[in-house]
Amino acid sequence: MDNFLFSDENLNQKHQAESNIDDCWDVLVVDDEEDIHQVTKLVLSGFEFEGKTLRFHHAYSAKEAMEVLNQEKNISVGLIDVVMESNHAGLDLIKHIRQDIGNHDIRLILRTGQPGEAPEEAVIRDYDINDYKNKTELTAVKLKTLLYSALRSHRDIQTISKHKAGLEKIIDASGSFLRCNSVREFASTILAHVSDVMGLSSSDIYCAAAVNNQGAKADHFRLLAASGEGVEPTTEAIPTNVKQLFMETHNIKHSLQTEFEYIGYFPSQGGGETMLYVSKDSALQQTDCQLLAFFANNIALAYDNIKLRETVKESQKELSYILGEAVEKRSKETGSHVKRVANYSQLLAKLYGLNDYQSEIIKLASPLHDIGKISIPDIILNKPGKLTPEEWEIMQTHAQVGYEILHNSSNEILKCGAIIAYHHHEKWDGSGYPQGLSGQDIDIVGRITALADVFDALGSDRCYKPAWPLEKVISLIQSEKGKHFEPKLVDLFINNLDEFIIIRDSYPD
Repeated sequence: MDNFLFSDENLNQKHQAESNIDDCWDVLVVDDEEDIHQVTKLVLSGFEFEGKTLRFHHAYSAKEAMEVLNQEKNISVGLIDVVMESNHAGLDLIKHIRQDIGNHDIRLILRTGQPGEAPEEAVIRDYDINDYKNKTELTAVKLKTLLYSALRSHRDIQTISKHKAGLEKIIDASGSFLRCNSVREFASTILAHVSDVMGLSSSDIYCAAAVNNQGAKADHFRLLAASGEGVEPTTEAIPTNVKQLFMETHNIKHSLQTEFEYIGYFPSQGGGETMLYVSKDSALQQTDCQLLAFFANNIALAYDNIKLRETVKESQKELSYILGEAVEKRSKETGSHVKRVANYSQLLAKLYGLNDYQSEIIKLASPLHDIGKISIPDIILNKPGKLTPEEWEIMQTHAQVGYEILHNSSNEILKCGAIIAYHHHEKWDGSGYPQGLSGQDIDIVGRITALADVFDALGSDRCYKPAWPLEKVISLIQSEKGKHFEPKLVDLFINNLDEFIIIRDSYPD
């Protein structure tokens, strides 16, 4: 051994202590000589870099090394002999690692006792390695120096990779933010992505998002969402220590961090403040804080858009209700009718299998179902008795008129309202108006609103009739299954009647 390896250094005889995998740098030693393995391990015993020791993996051929690499995904450095089962086994292993496995993070160092078999310049030029050493020139100090350099390089590559993966997740999370329809949903989405961005199990962290609205006291934070071990989804109280950190963040007007906590701060254009609190059982790394800072910046940009969209949506809903109520009041009916129909329609849509977004659009559009009644003369609209055939013919025109009022709009809600106005008096058996459509030819939004409208109209006082008792309304709806109404919708309505009753009772006349 003293002919070529560590000949001029005193060897440290201390054996390597067993360490937790998270506290170790994994090193793969590939050589067909047992003495090389033993001396390498002996020389590097007690070696530490950034508070982490080494954990060795041993292979005595290129084939064994491939098996180790297939099992161990976190190896930082490979010390590889050139000549083993063949004169170029080590070089073939390098190609396998870089090309077949696609591992470009591991730092690869070739060691050879037969430099003539692998000329240094040719190997450095043709193979993706990080260093090339003749065994005769490697002293203990030089080997340690080599390890420091390789591990530092591997650490930097891992940091870059973590940032890259984190930023990709942040970009993906940003897409999720844009699909949110409310601030609370937005906050929950933030929490769902925090652990993913940091590469952690959700049980390893606690995080919370809260808002301090414009003009509110510095300590008046409203919890939007919280997640973590032992946190109830309905939790409304902010823990005292978290609230104190929110107040400190509010006072300094920017994000802050402690050893185990990060508090992101992002003000809204409207003057409010939103806080993101994240804590870990272990110390937050600098990369964690950097990713969370990028994440908080994206949150800040998305938050105002969510708030604006929420405001616009609320305005659209109010406008739909106002227009619907204006028509109802003209016909001496209560404005609660359109609110009940809106909520019945949303519930029916969800039960039918439409997604939340489609169900919400139907809810916002259904109050416009009778908008065409603005064209109907008062003498007909408010007639207490039965309409004459001529009057009934005029009354039927409101479906066409409602469609013509709304259908040229590019607004999704108004376009849906146009279809509802046009189709909500069509009947499943084709006996409805204005087009005499039947079955699936009637748009689902029309079929849903038709049932919601009839249920509410029959159970409410009208100028031409008193409210029917619930039993009579249900009997009529069941008798019209497959005639006026789609059978599936009737079954869904009957099977979930209690939910419709709750809505009815929530919006009394």
